Amino acid sequence: MSHRPLPPPLGLYIHLPWCVRKCPYCDFNSHQVRTDLAEGAYIEALLADLDYELSRHATGDRELHSLFIGGGTPSLFSAESIHRLLIGVEARLRCGAGMEVTLEANPGTLEQGRYRGYREAGVNRLSIGVQSFHQESLERLGRIHGPEEVFAAIESARSAGFDSINLDLMSGLPGQTLEMACKDVRLAIEASPDHISYYQLTLEPNTPFHRQPPVAMPGEDRAHDFQLAGRQLLGDAGYQQYEVSAYMRNGRACRHNLNYWRFGDYIGIGAGAHGKLTDSSSWLVERAWRVRQPDEYLRKAGSEAAVSGRRQLLPADLLIEFMMNALRLKAGFAVELFPERTGLGEADLWAGLDELLGRGLLLHEDGIIRASESGWLFLDDVVAGLL
Repeated sequence: MSHRPLPPPLGLYIHLPWCVRKCPYCDFNSHQVRTDLAEGAYIEALLADLDYELSRHATGDRELHSLFIGGGTPSLFSAESIHRLLIGVEARLRCGAGMEVTLEANPGTLEQGRYRGYREAGVNRLSIGVQSFHQESLERLGRIHGPEEVFAAIESARSAGFDSINLDLMSGLPGQTLEMACKDVRLAIEASPDHISYYQLTLEPNTPFHRQPPVAMPGEDRAHDFQLAGRQLLGDAGYQQYEVSAYMRNGRACRHNLNYWRFGDYIGIGAGAHGKLTDSSSWLVERAWRVRQPDEYLRKAGSEAAVSGRRQLLPADLLIEFMMNALRLKAGFAVELFPERTGLGEADLWAGLDELLGRGLLLHEDGIIRASESGWLFLDDVVAGLL
């Protein structure tokens, strides 16, 4: 490795793993609440976990650029617990001015009542799991809210002072028609958030939907038509697609996710959380992941026993993982970003790309590498070409 740039930007991902009910399509590390939430104990465990990870890595005075609280359903936690968590983070890391602090929320009535408290606690971006505005689609997805709660949640978020709101929306749902898919997108646009995540339902392994696929799933071609129609509606409404499934207005890209896609660093704490950190002295890049079961995590947080695994990335890993992330961005990436984020030389980059450039799946223009239109549609094939 010949290049020793400054370490990448630093983010923090915090996982709160509980849900009222686990959706049959969800492959995230989420667990149904069966007793009272151990909020206080879990916040203590998170901060102990953060202390331990900071003791292992020389983060120095690195500034924290973004913080993302995901799940599960983080909005099951009280505003007081979220405030205590954020105060603990601020005491341990240097938080940048105007740092983006995102919390995932569901549209249930309980969560809506907490939005103002979250805003006062320091959360400045809310990501609301809408998925659909059709009652029948929500029921098929196992969601516990209805369309009316979605609209109420958006209004509650605005009333609480949130001006940065993301709506998660899905297409390719069981029983969905093109008309239904387009109506979902139109209603999301009418809600006027600055960010919409629009992605296709996939039957992920180890989920009930994968074990027993729901009836009336649209075929691959129809699901693709839904995505294209939604993309057109979003573009016509002024939403810029900047990533495979991310659309923004007013420059409101998700900074935390941009850091992932640009191969930045992030600490991951919480049951099942993943992290990626670069050692600025050796330029070794390490991925680590926590134990998945909340009870086990609560017992072990603050020690190496809470870490399920660690893996140092080899040069071939760095190339593949960098490209898998950076090519998701519509604008692609500047060539110089590769050595800045991997510590490898530019020659390592070109060695893996010549064939893909020759096939027209990737383009190189003015120092920028990006997927072509055909490459964009078949990113999995592009990554397979790298392998």
